[in-house]
Amino acid sequence: MWILLLLLVILVYLLTNFASAESKTQEIFQKSCRNIECKAPLVKDPDLNVKLLYQIDFKAGPNELSPASTMTFLGDDILILNKNNGTIYRIKNGTMLDTPLLDVNVANERERGLLGIAYYKDNRSVDNIFVYFTETQQNDGTDICHTNTYCEPSGNAVGNRVYKYELDNNRLVNPKLLLHLPAAPGPSHNGGVIKIGPDKNLYVAIGDLTGFVNDSTSTRAQNYKNGSSPDGRAGILRITQDGNAIEDGILGKEFPMNLYYAYGIRNSFGIDFDPITGNLWDTENGPAYGDELNLVKPGFNSGWGTVQGIWKPTEVEGVNSDLAAGDKLLHPKDLVDFGGKGKYSVPEFIWNETIGVTAIKFLNSDKLGKNYENDLFVGCYKLGMIFHFDLNKDRTGLKLDALLKDKIANNIQELQDITFSKGLGKITDIKVGPDGYMYVLSKYMKKLTIFKIAPKGLI
Repeated sequence: MWILLLLLVILVYLLTNFASAESKTQEIFQKSCRNIECKAPLVKDPDLNVKLLYQIDFKAGPNELSPASTMTFLGDDILILNKNNGTIYRIKNGTMLDTPLLDVNVANERERGLLGIAYYKDNRSVDNIFVYFTETQQNDGTDICHTNTYCEPSGNAVGNRVYKYELDNNRLVNPKLLLHLPAAPGPSHNGGVIKIGPDKNLYVAIGDLTGFVNDSTSTRAQNYKNGSSPDGRAGILRITQDGNAIEDGILGKEFPMNLYYAYGIRNSFGIDFDPITGNLWDTENGPAYGDELNLVKPGFNSGWGTVQGIWKPTEVEGVNSDLAAGDKLLHPKDLVDFGGKGKYSVPEFIWNETIGVTAIKFLNSDKLGKNYENDLFVGCYKLGMIFHFDLNKDRTGLKLDALLKDKIANNIQELQDITFSKGLGKITDIKVGPDGYMYVLSKYMKKLTIFKIAPKGLI
């Protein structure tokens, strides 16, 4: 009996000291650098490390935002996009090749530009590159936009376009136009992230392009019941790799309704597929409140512009700023459902103080440890942080504890338990490399930067 008691005492001692050590580690992490950029970016897990892998000085002009948009892997090489000048560069063995693979003319004010890239090798072993950009008939940056909601027509932004290219040595050739989407009235909410799904189809996220300012661009896809016909904005669209609709579509048979996989989306910079279930998830940006993380089932209605987060978007009298959170709308009424084919569901998580959520990535690798395999990671632009989420048993929601059980982070302090890494600058993309480690694209110290996160001793 005394041996069992002794073993019990030892077990309690070990568990207590482990909990104490874990608590001490978290305390040190939280009290360390609290800036968007730390001289040594940090990971909470003491067994992991962050390494600055690559950095280059991509300049941004007035009203162009960060030049860092997205990246993709091509074998061990990295293809990286410069949002503002329409170029795609190849990084090989840690060195960027002098000549870009592609240089297209882009309108680039605010959230316009070269925005998304996806790669797929087909059964003929052809390397196909899919690209999303705001195309212009003139030189880069000739669009003139006085506000977030209006650009002068003379800027000649012909639309947000999705093209398919083939890689020939270090050039992208044989362009094929797959989608011609709107890019007006304003330069904001262009979305642009694209992804090849497990069904091998192409998924394209596009925001509402501030379409609410005009009757002609206030569409039913933005939940205006008496709005104009959807024109491709405010949704996640699904097409084949040749640009065709998938059978009869989800919401309707006619173009462009037959392309919509989801709608009611204000803007999104992140979509990814759960490697276990195949479910699509997205991040969505709110106005002055209510950034979202959503499970996106076919026909998903995200609720914009009737609801953001779980609140009604409301103008604040006498305040010249973005919309504020109004009444709670847990069960919003009068949403457009396209004859019952569309379905609204509340977000799986909400940041009520907007942090500019961007990239979302399922870590389909055990290289950071089995405890992270197939978990969900989300990056943000304003805080320089990556958040880590465990999923519930059926992977239709998140496992959240303590202050986050209500699925809402009301302030930055409530984010401590889910913060995975911090101090990485303005994060725009997260990828898993062919080596199974995590790669992060950001604007850091005013430069376009790629970080690598891997176990200590390996980097």
